[in-house]
Amino acid sequence: MMDMKTNVNFVCQRCLQPLKLDPSFNHLGEHTLAELSLPIQQQSTGDIDSQSSSLEHLVPPFRLTEFTSGSNGFMLVGDSGETESLSHHLRVRATLFDVLSSTTSCDHPLCDECTDSLLMLMDQQLRLTENEWSEYRDYLRRLEEEQLQSGNEDSEKEALEKELQDARAEEKRMIIELEALRKEEAATKEAIVEQEKEKERLKCEEERYWKQYARHRREIMLAEDECRSLENQLAYAVSQLERLKKTNVFNATFHIWHSGHFGTINSFRLGRLPSAPVDWSEINAAWGQTTLLLTALARKMDLTFKRYKLVPFGNHSYIEVLDQHKELPLYGSGGFKFLWDTKFDAAMAAFLDCLQQFREEVENSKSGFSLPYRIEKGRIEDCSTGSSYSIKIQFNSEEQWTKALKFMLTNLKWGLAWVSSQFDKDEALTQTDLKSAKT
Repeated sequence: MMDMKTNVNFVCQRCLQPLKLDPSFNHLGEHTLAELSLPIQQQSTGDIDSQSSSLEHLVPPFRLTEFTSGSNGFMLVGDSGETESLSHHLRVRATLFDVLSSTTSCDHPLCDECTDSLLMLMDQQLRLTENEWSEYRDYLRRLEEEQLQSGNEDSEKEALEKELQDARAEEKRMIIELEALRKEEAATKEAIVEQEKEKERLKCEEERYWKQYARHRREIMLAEDECRSLENQLAYAVSQLERLKKTNVFNATFHIWHSGHFGTINSFRLGRLPSAPVDWSEINAAWGQTTLLLTALARKMDLTFKRYKLVPFGNHSYIEVLDQHKELPLYGSGGFKFLWDTKFDAAMAAFLDCLQQFREEVENSKSGFSLPYRIEKGRIEDCSTGSSYSIKIQFNSEEQWTKALKFMLTNLKWGLAWVSSQFDKDEALTQTDLKSAKT
């Protein structure tokens, strides 16, 4: 069987916890409600609201009396008398809480914890309000003291007006000075623009100058290099000229020496021996070099041979007989024979005659110089031993013919040295050259 008594409780409007109300809330008179409905002095709630916002406010405000009847009201279960009494008590309590909620910024009812929190916030707001009141009071006191000390306001006003006039005069003067400075600034800017243009022109001029300088510097360096190169070439040419001046052209061109029993000219042997049968092509080449040497010496001395004309033609050189208009060959093609072609012997004898003419020209130059070996009728004589050797092959031995050819080349070497000493001032004939030539 259901219990006929039902307890109806209110909940905290912030934390929604159920509340147990004191029984004294059941009996409130109209005077009490009228006193409670009087407006309470509104305090600054900005800080309270900002601080109370940290509390959980889950239930929006509403009026409890709207839900005490109708379909949304409380349903009371029990006897009719008890139901009317309970509904009356509930309405009284709801009216009380609505009055409280309408006169304050918080909804009621509240539990003990929420009430304590709200009281703490209100105490904090009370302290802040007291501090502000104290500051306003101090500020009001200072204003009153300043008003008491403002007895000399007229004199201060005159001083301030004078100061104001001075400030205005100073302002006018500063304005005039500012205008002058602005004009000066404008002139300065124009001068800066002109100077910038001049700077750009000078910069372009500097770049052009440096380009010209680099080009001229490069040309100078190239000219210096070319000058040094020409100086080196000149020094080399001078050294070569000095060397060439000291060089005997005839000695350089016609090198007369000996190889054993053979006399040689430019390394060609002139003669034959049974132990050393020289090829006739080498002998003919040696005769060609000998003919060319004697022709060059005669041309150097402006000597023209009588009766003969030397024609150097390599290994086929020959001699022209001027009065007979015939040619005598200075080359051979066979070995020693008892019956030999007399033209080769006649050519060698004619060559020896030309060498004798050269010898006479040298000895007639009043230089006191003479060739070491005498020449007479196709023979060469050694004055130191009194021996003479024939230049011809017929009725002669290979040894004697080779010896005669060697003496002939020795005379030519001496003649070459003498011509070089006479016609080349830088070349002196030394006794060493003559000894080497004779050897």
